[in-house]
Amino acid sequence: MPELPQLGGDGWESLYLDGEWKTREDRLAVEDPYEREELASVSAASEGTVDEAYETAAAAQTEWKGTPPQERAEVIQNALGVIEERHEELAELLAREAGGTRLKAEIELDIATGMMELAASFPLSSPGQHDRSVTPGKENIVKREPVGVVGVISPWNFPFHLSMRAVAPALALGNAVVLKPASDTPITGGLALARIFEEAGLPEGLLNVVPGRGSEIGDRVAGHEVPRVIAFTGSTPVGRGVASQAAKALSEPAMELGGNNAHIVLEDADLDQAVDAGAFGSFVHQGQVCISINRHLVHESLYDDYVAALADKAQSLPVGDPKDEETIVGPIINESQRDQLAEYIEETVNEGATLEAGGEFDDLLLEPTVLSGVENDMAAACNEHFGPVAPVIPFSDDEEAISLANATEYGLSGSVHSIDRERAERVADRVETGMIHINDQPINDEPHVPFGGVGASGIGRYNGDAIKDELTTTKWISVQREEREYPF
Repeated sequence: MPELPQLGGDGWESLYLDGEWKTREDRLAVEDPYEREELASVSAASEGTVDEAYETAAAAQTEWKGTPPQERAEVIQNALGVIEERHEELAELLAREAGGTRLKAEIELDIATGMMELAASFPLSSPGQHDRSVTPGKENIVKREPVGVVGVISPWNFPFHLSMRAVAPALALGNAVVLKPASDTPITGGLALARIFEEAGLPEGLLNVVPGRGSEIGDRVAGHEVPRVIAFTGSTPVGRGVASQAAKALSEPAMELGGNNAHIVLEDADLDQAVDAGAFGSFVHQGQVCISINRHLVHESLYDDYVAALADKAQSLPVGDPKDEETIVGPIINESQRDQLAEYIEETVNEGATLEAGGEFDDLLLEPTVLSGVENDMAAACNEHFGPVAPVIPFSDDEEAISLANATEYGLSGSVHSIDRERAERVADRVETGMIHINDQPINDEPHVPFGGVGASGIGRYNGDAIKDELTTTKWISVQREEREYPF
């Protein structure tokens, strides 16, 4: 079995189109955010390449949708086998291209393969239904069919999983896919998936990977007339544009967008558990997670103790090379993200907050940062900062906590801590989010449970039966089994 190409070599220079690896003159430089060295030069797709990819996918899907379900399931199972065999190599790819620590790589590969295991059951577990009719002698049949072609635009933070969670179900359900990975992570978000499915025996043309700059091909991918669904994960401002382009083409947008997630610590919470959860929820993968904690809302009676304990925890976390298995906090993905974080921290301190821990940069490394005396409208709190930054905001009672949590356009995830489960549930019920977790933190993703947000955090749901609904359509067939009488 051929090796997956190694980063730093010549193995990733091509994009993947109609089952072939094709080279283009325009290139994307892929950089290791820790070593700051170029790892690969990837072919960049043009708008014409996108057109070709969609046409190829549409042609291949016609036959694929009629393939026996067990054959589609077998391809997904084969891909799982490839991932298991390539586990160490994929973990290294994620570290070197995306700056993910070993802990983060294990989390990402685990949730990706969990989704694939569930997707492998979809071909044999997606039946239609029979319904009675209001017309005598008639039978109604509702079939569930693949939508056809799915466009997938994935982000750089969890590139492998957030591509795979759309690609694997789409293929399993009988669709073809055109995948545009983020320009920072074209390998782990796209080309690695192409290699895996190629080895798994996926027929040619069903998965096409078109790396490219969003500014150059993003609108073409999102607004093309061929796909019937555009699955996008990324920031809300970009997502609005993607959804607008998809809507113009009458494609259904499946959008998982930004968040400003609140970690609410009520006065009867177990402080140690709340701090441990808060540290994980803010600092895993450098806080570069759409469902990470953006704001810590802590009751005033626990506030000082919580801030002190969280600052101690932050200062204890190893920062450095993501390839070192001891490292917990690795590099920020690029200079733009780093500079934005630095600006948010500086603005928040200038607005009156106190820097309790961290705040120092070493190139793209940022120490885990804790800010106290924060108010909800300060820069690091009102914006989705997307970094290892923990603004801590006090509140006086449950009503204020709920009001603070909801004072944002976002509604993705959140968490509530209390030893009184019923009280915690009452608070959770009133926080306007698509997901919320009691006595835990917001970074949770299970393959069988619907995943998504409300408000500016997105449209639609991933995982489980929800992703089946996104990637299939229903067709009503009625059969008049007895002669029908008409009024004329």
